[in-house]
Amino acid sequence: MTSTLHRPAAFRPRHLTRSARRTPPRVERSDAFRHIGPNWFAAVMGTGIVATAAVTLPWQPHGLRGAATAVWASAAVLLVVVAGAFAVHWLRHPEAARAHGRHPIMAHFYGAPPMALLTVGAGTLLLGSDVIGMRAALAVDWALWSAGTVLGLSTALAIPYRMITGQPSSPEAAFGGWLMPVVPPMVSAATGTLLVPHLPAGQPRLTMMFACLAMFGLSLMAALITITLIWSRLLHHGPPARESVATVWIVLGPLGQSVTAAAMIADAGPAALPEPYTRGLLVFSVVFGVAVWGFAMLWLGLALAVTLRHRKVMPFNLTWWGFTFPVGTCVTGSSALYAHTGAELFAVAAVGLYALLVGAWVLVAGRTLAGVRTGLLLRPPAPVPA
Repeated sequence: MTSTLHRPAAFRPRHLTRSARRTPPRVERSDAFRHIGPNWFAAVMGTGIVATAAVTLPWQPHGLRGAATAVWASAAVLLVVVAGAFAVHWLRHPEAARAHGRHPIMAHFYGAPPMALLTVGAGTLLLGSDVIGMRAALAVDWALWSAGTVLGLSTALAIPYRMITGQPSSPEAAFGGWLMPVVPPMVSAATGTLLVPHLPAGQPRLTMMFACLAMFGLSLMAALITITLIWSRLLHHGPPARESVATVWIVLGPLGQSVTAAAMIADAGPAALPEPYTRGLLVFSVVFGVAVWGFAMLWLGLALAVTLRHRKVMPFNLTWWGFTFPVGTCVTGSSALYAHTGAELFAVAAVGLYALLVGAWVLVAGRTLAGVRTGLLLRPPAPVPA
């Protein structure tokens, strides 16, 4: 494979020739949308999680909710902008758009659009209701959750199917992006519980609860299998190439999101399920959540160590948004464990991880804006020899 994501990491010379340092040509306006791929929706995910994670924190200082609402509004606007740019990309450059779906790397990032829809939808219900009212917020969330869930289930089936029936992948090809298509159903499971109390009692609530449980299991099993492949790849072939080091952080996404989803399903249980199922879900959310949280903290340490080792040679690209959403899911997971156990360990972890999340978001958002302004992120990726 020729992609940098499929090659072991190698430190390249830092001293560039004069021609390599020369400023690249400006992107023509007609080509500005040619390379807008599904990975751009990661910016919406990373911005939206900053807002929704703030709501869950055990420490709620004055002004936090207002700041979170402003960030949610930014994520909503960003979703409209990125979706519009993506639509123009398909209209003007359909051949490039179809190529993304066939690409062994970019195809996995089709999991980003549904998660962007789900994240903004949840933020609309949790924060946007203060601005547009509960009725409008509920309508928006239903629309975004429904669209995100359908798209997410489609990617969870279609992308693995293409991997199974397409060109076989080598063992060193596994990378964090493989998780992107299978995580959206887990996000649907977590955010779907917010809609349970707004459904009529009886079969509608029961159906939503079991749908969330089924999507939780679907995504969890697929994610655990994929994480095992990624762990094996790292142990046998070393870190990914410097251009894709940030993808190591994506593994935190299904880990933190599964802890969050288990807790939110338990919270929604009493509205739809009888005993002993509600108590069983609560016990499961704590036992499962603490165990997975522990592994997530181990992976966080590994990801941080690998990133610090490569920090001086990592070029900026959109994979850096992997520093945001996955960490955000660990914030919500830690907050949920604190709410269910009262253990201050999880409260401290939630606040500390949120500080890390905000710092990463400020850094990556600033670099992204600069990359769009200069046109760096609108150019095709440089070809890399096999």
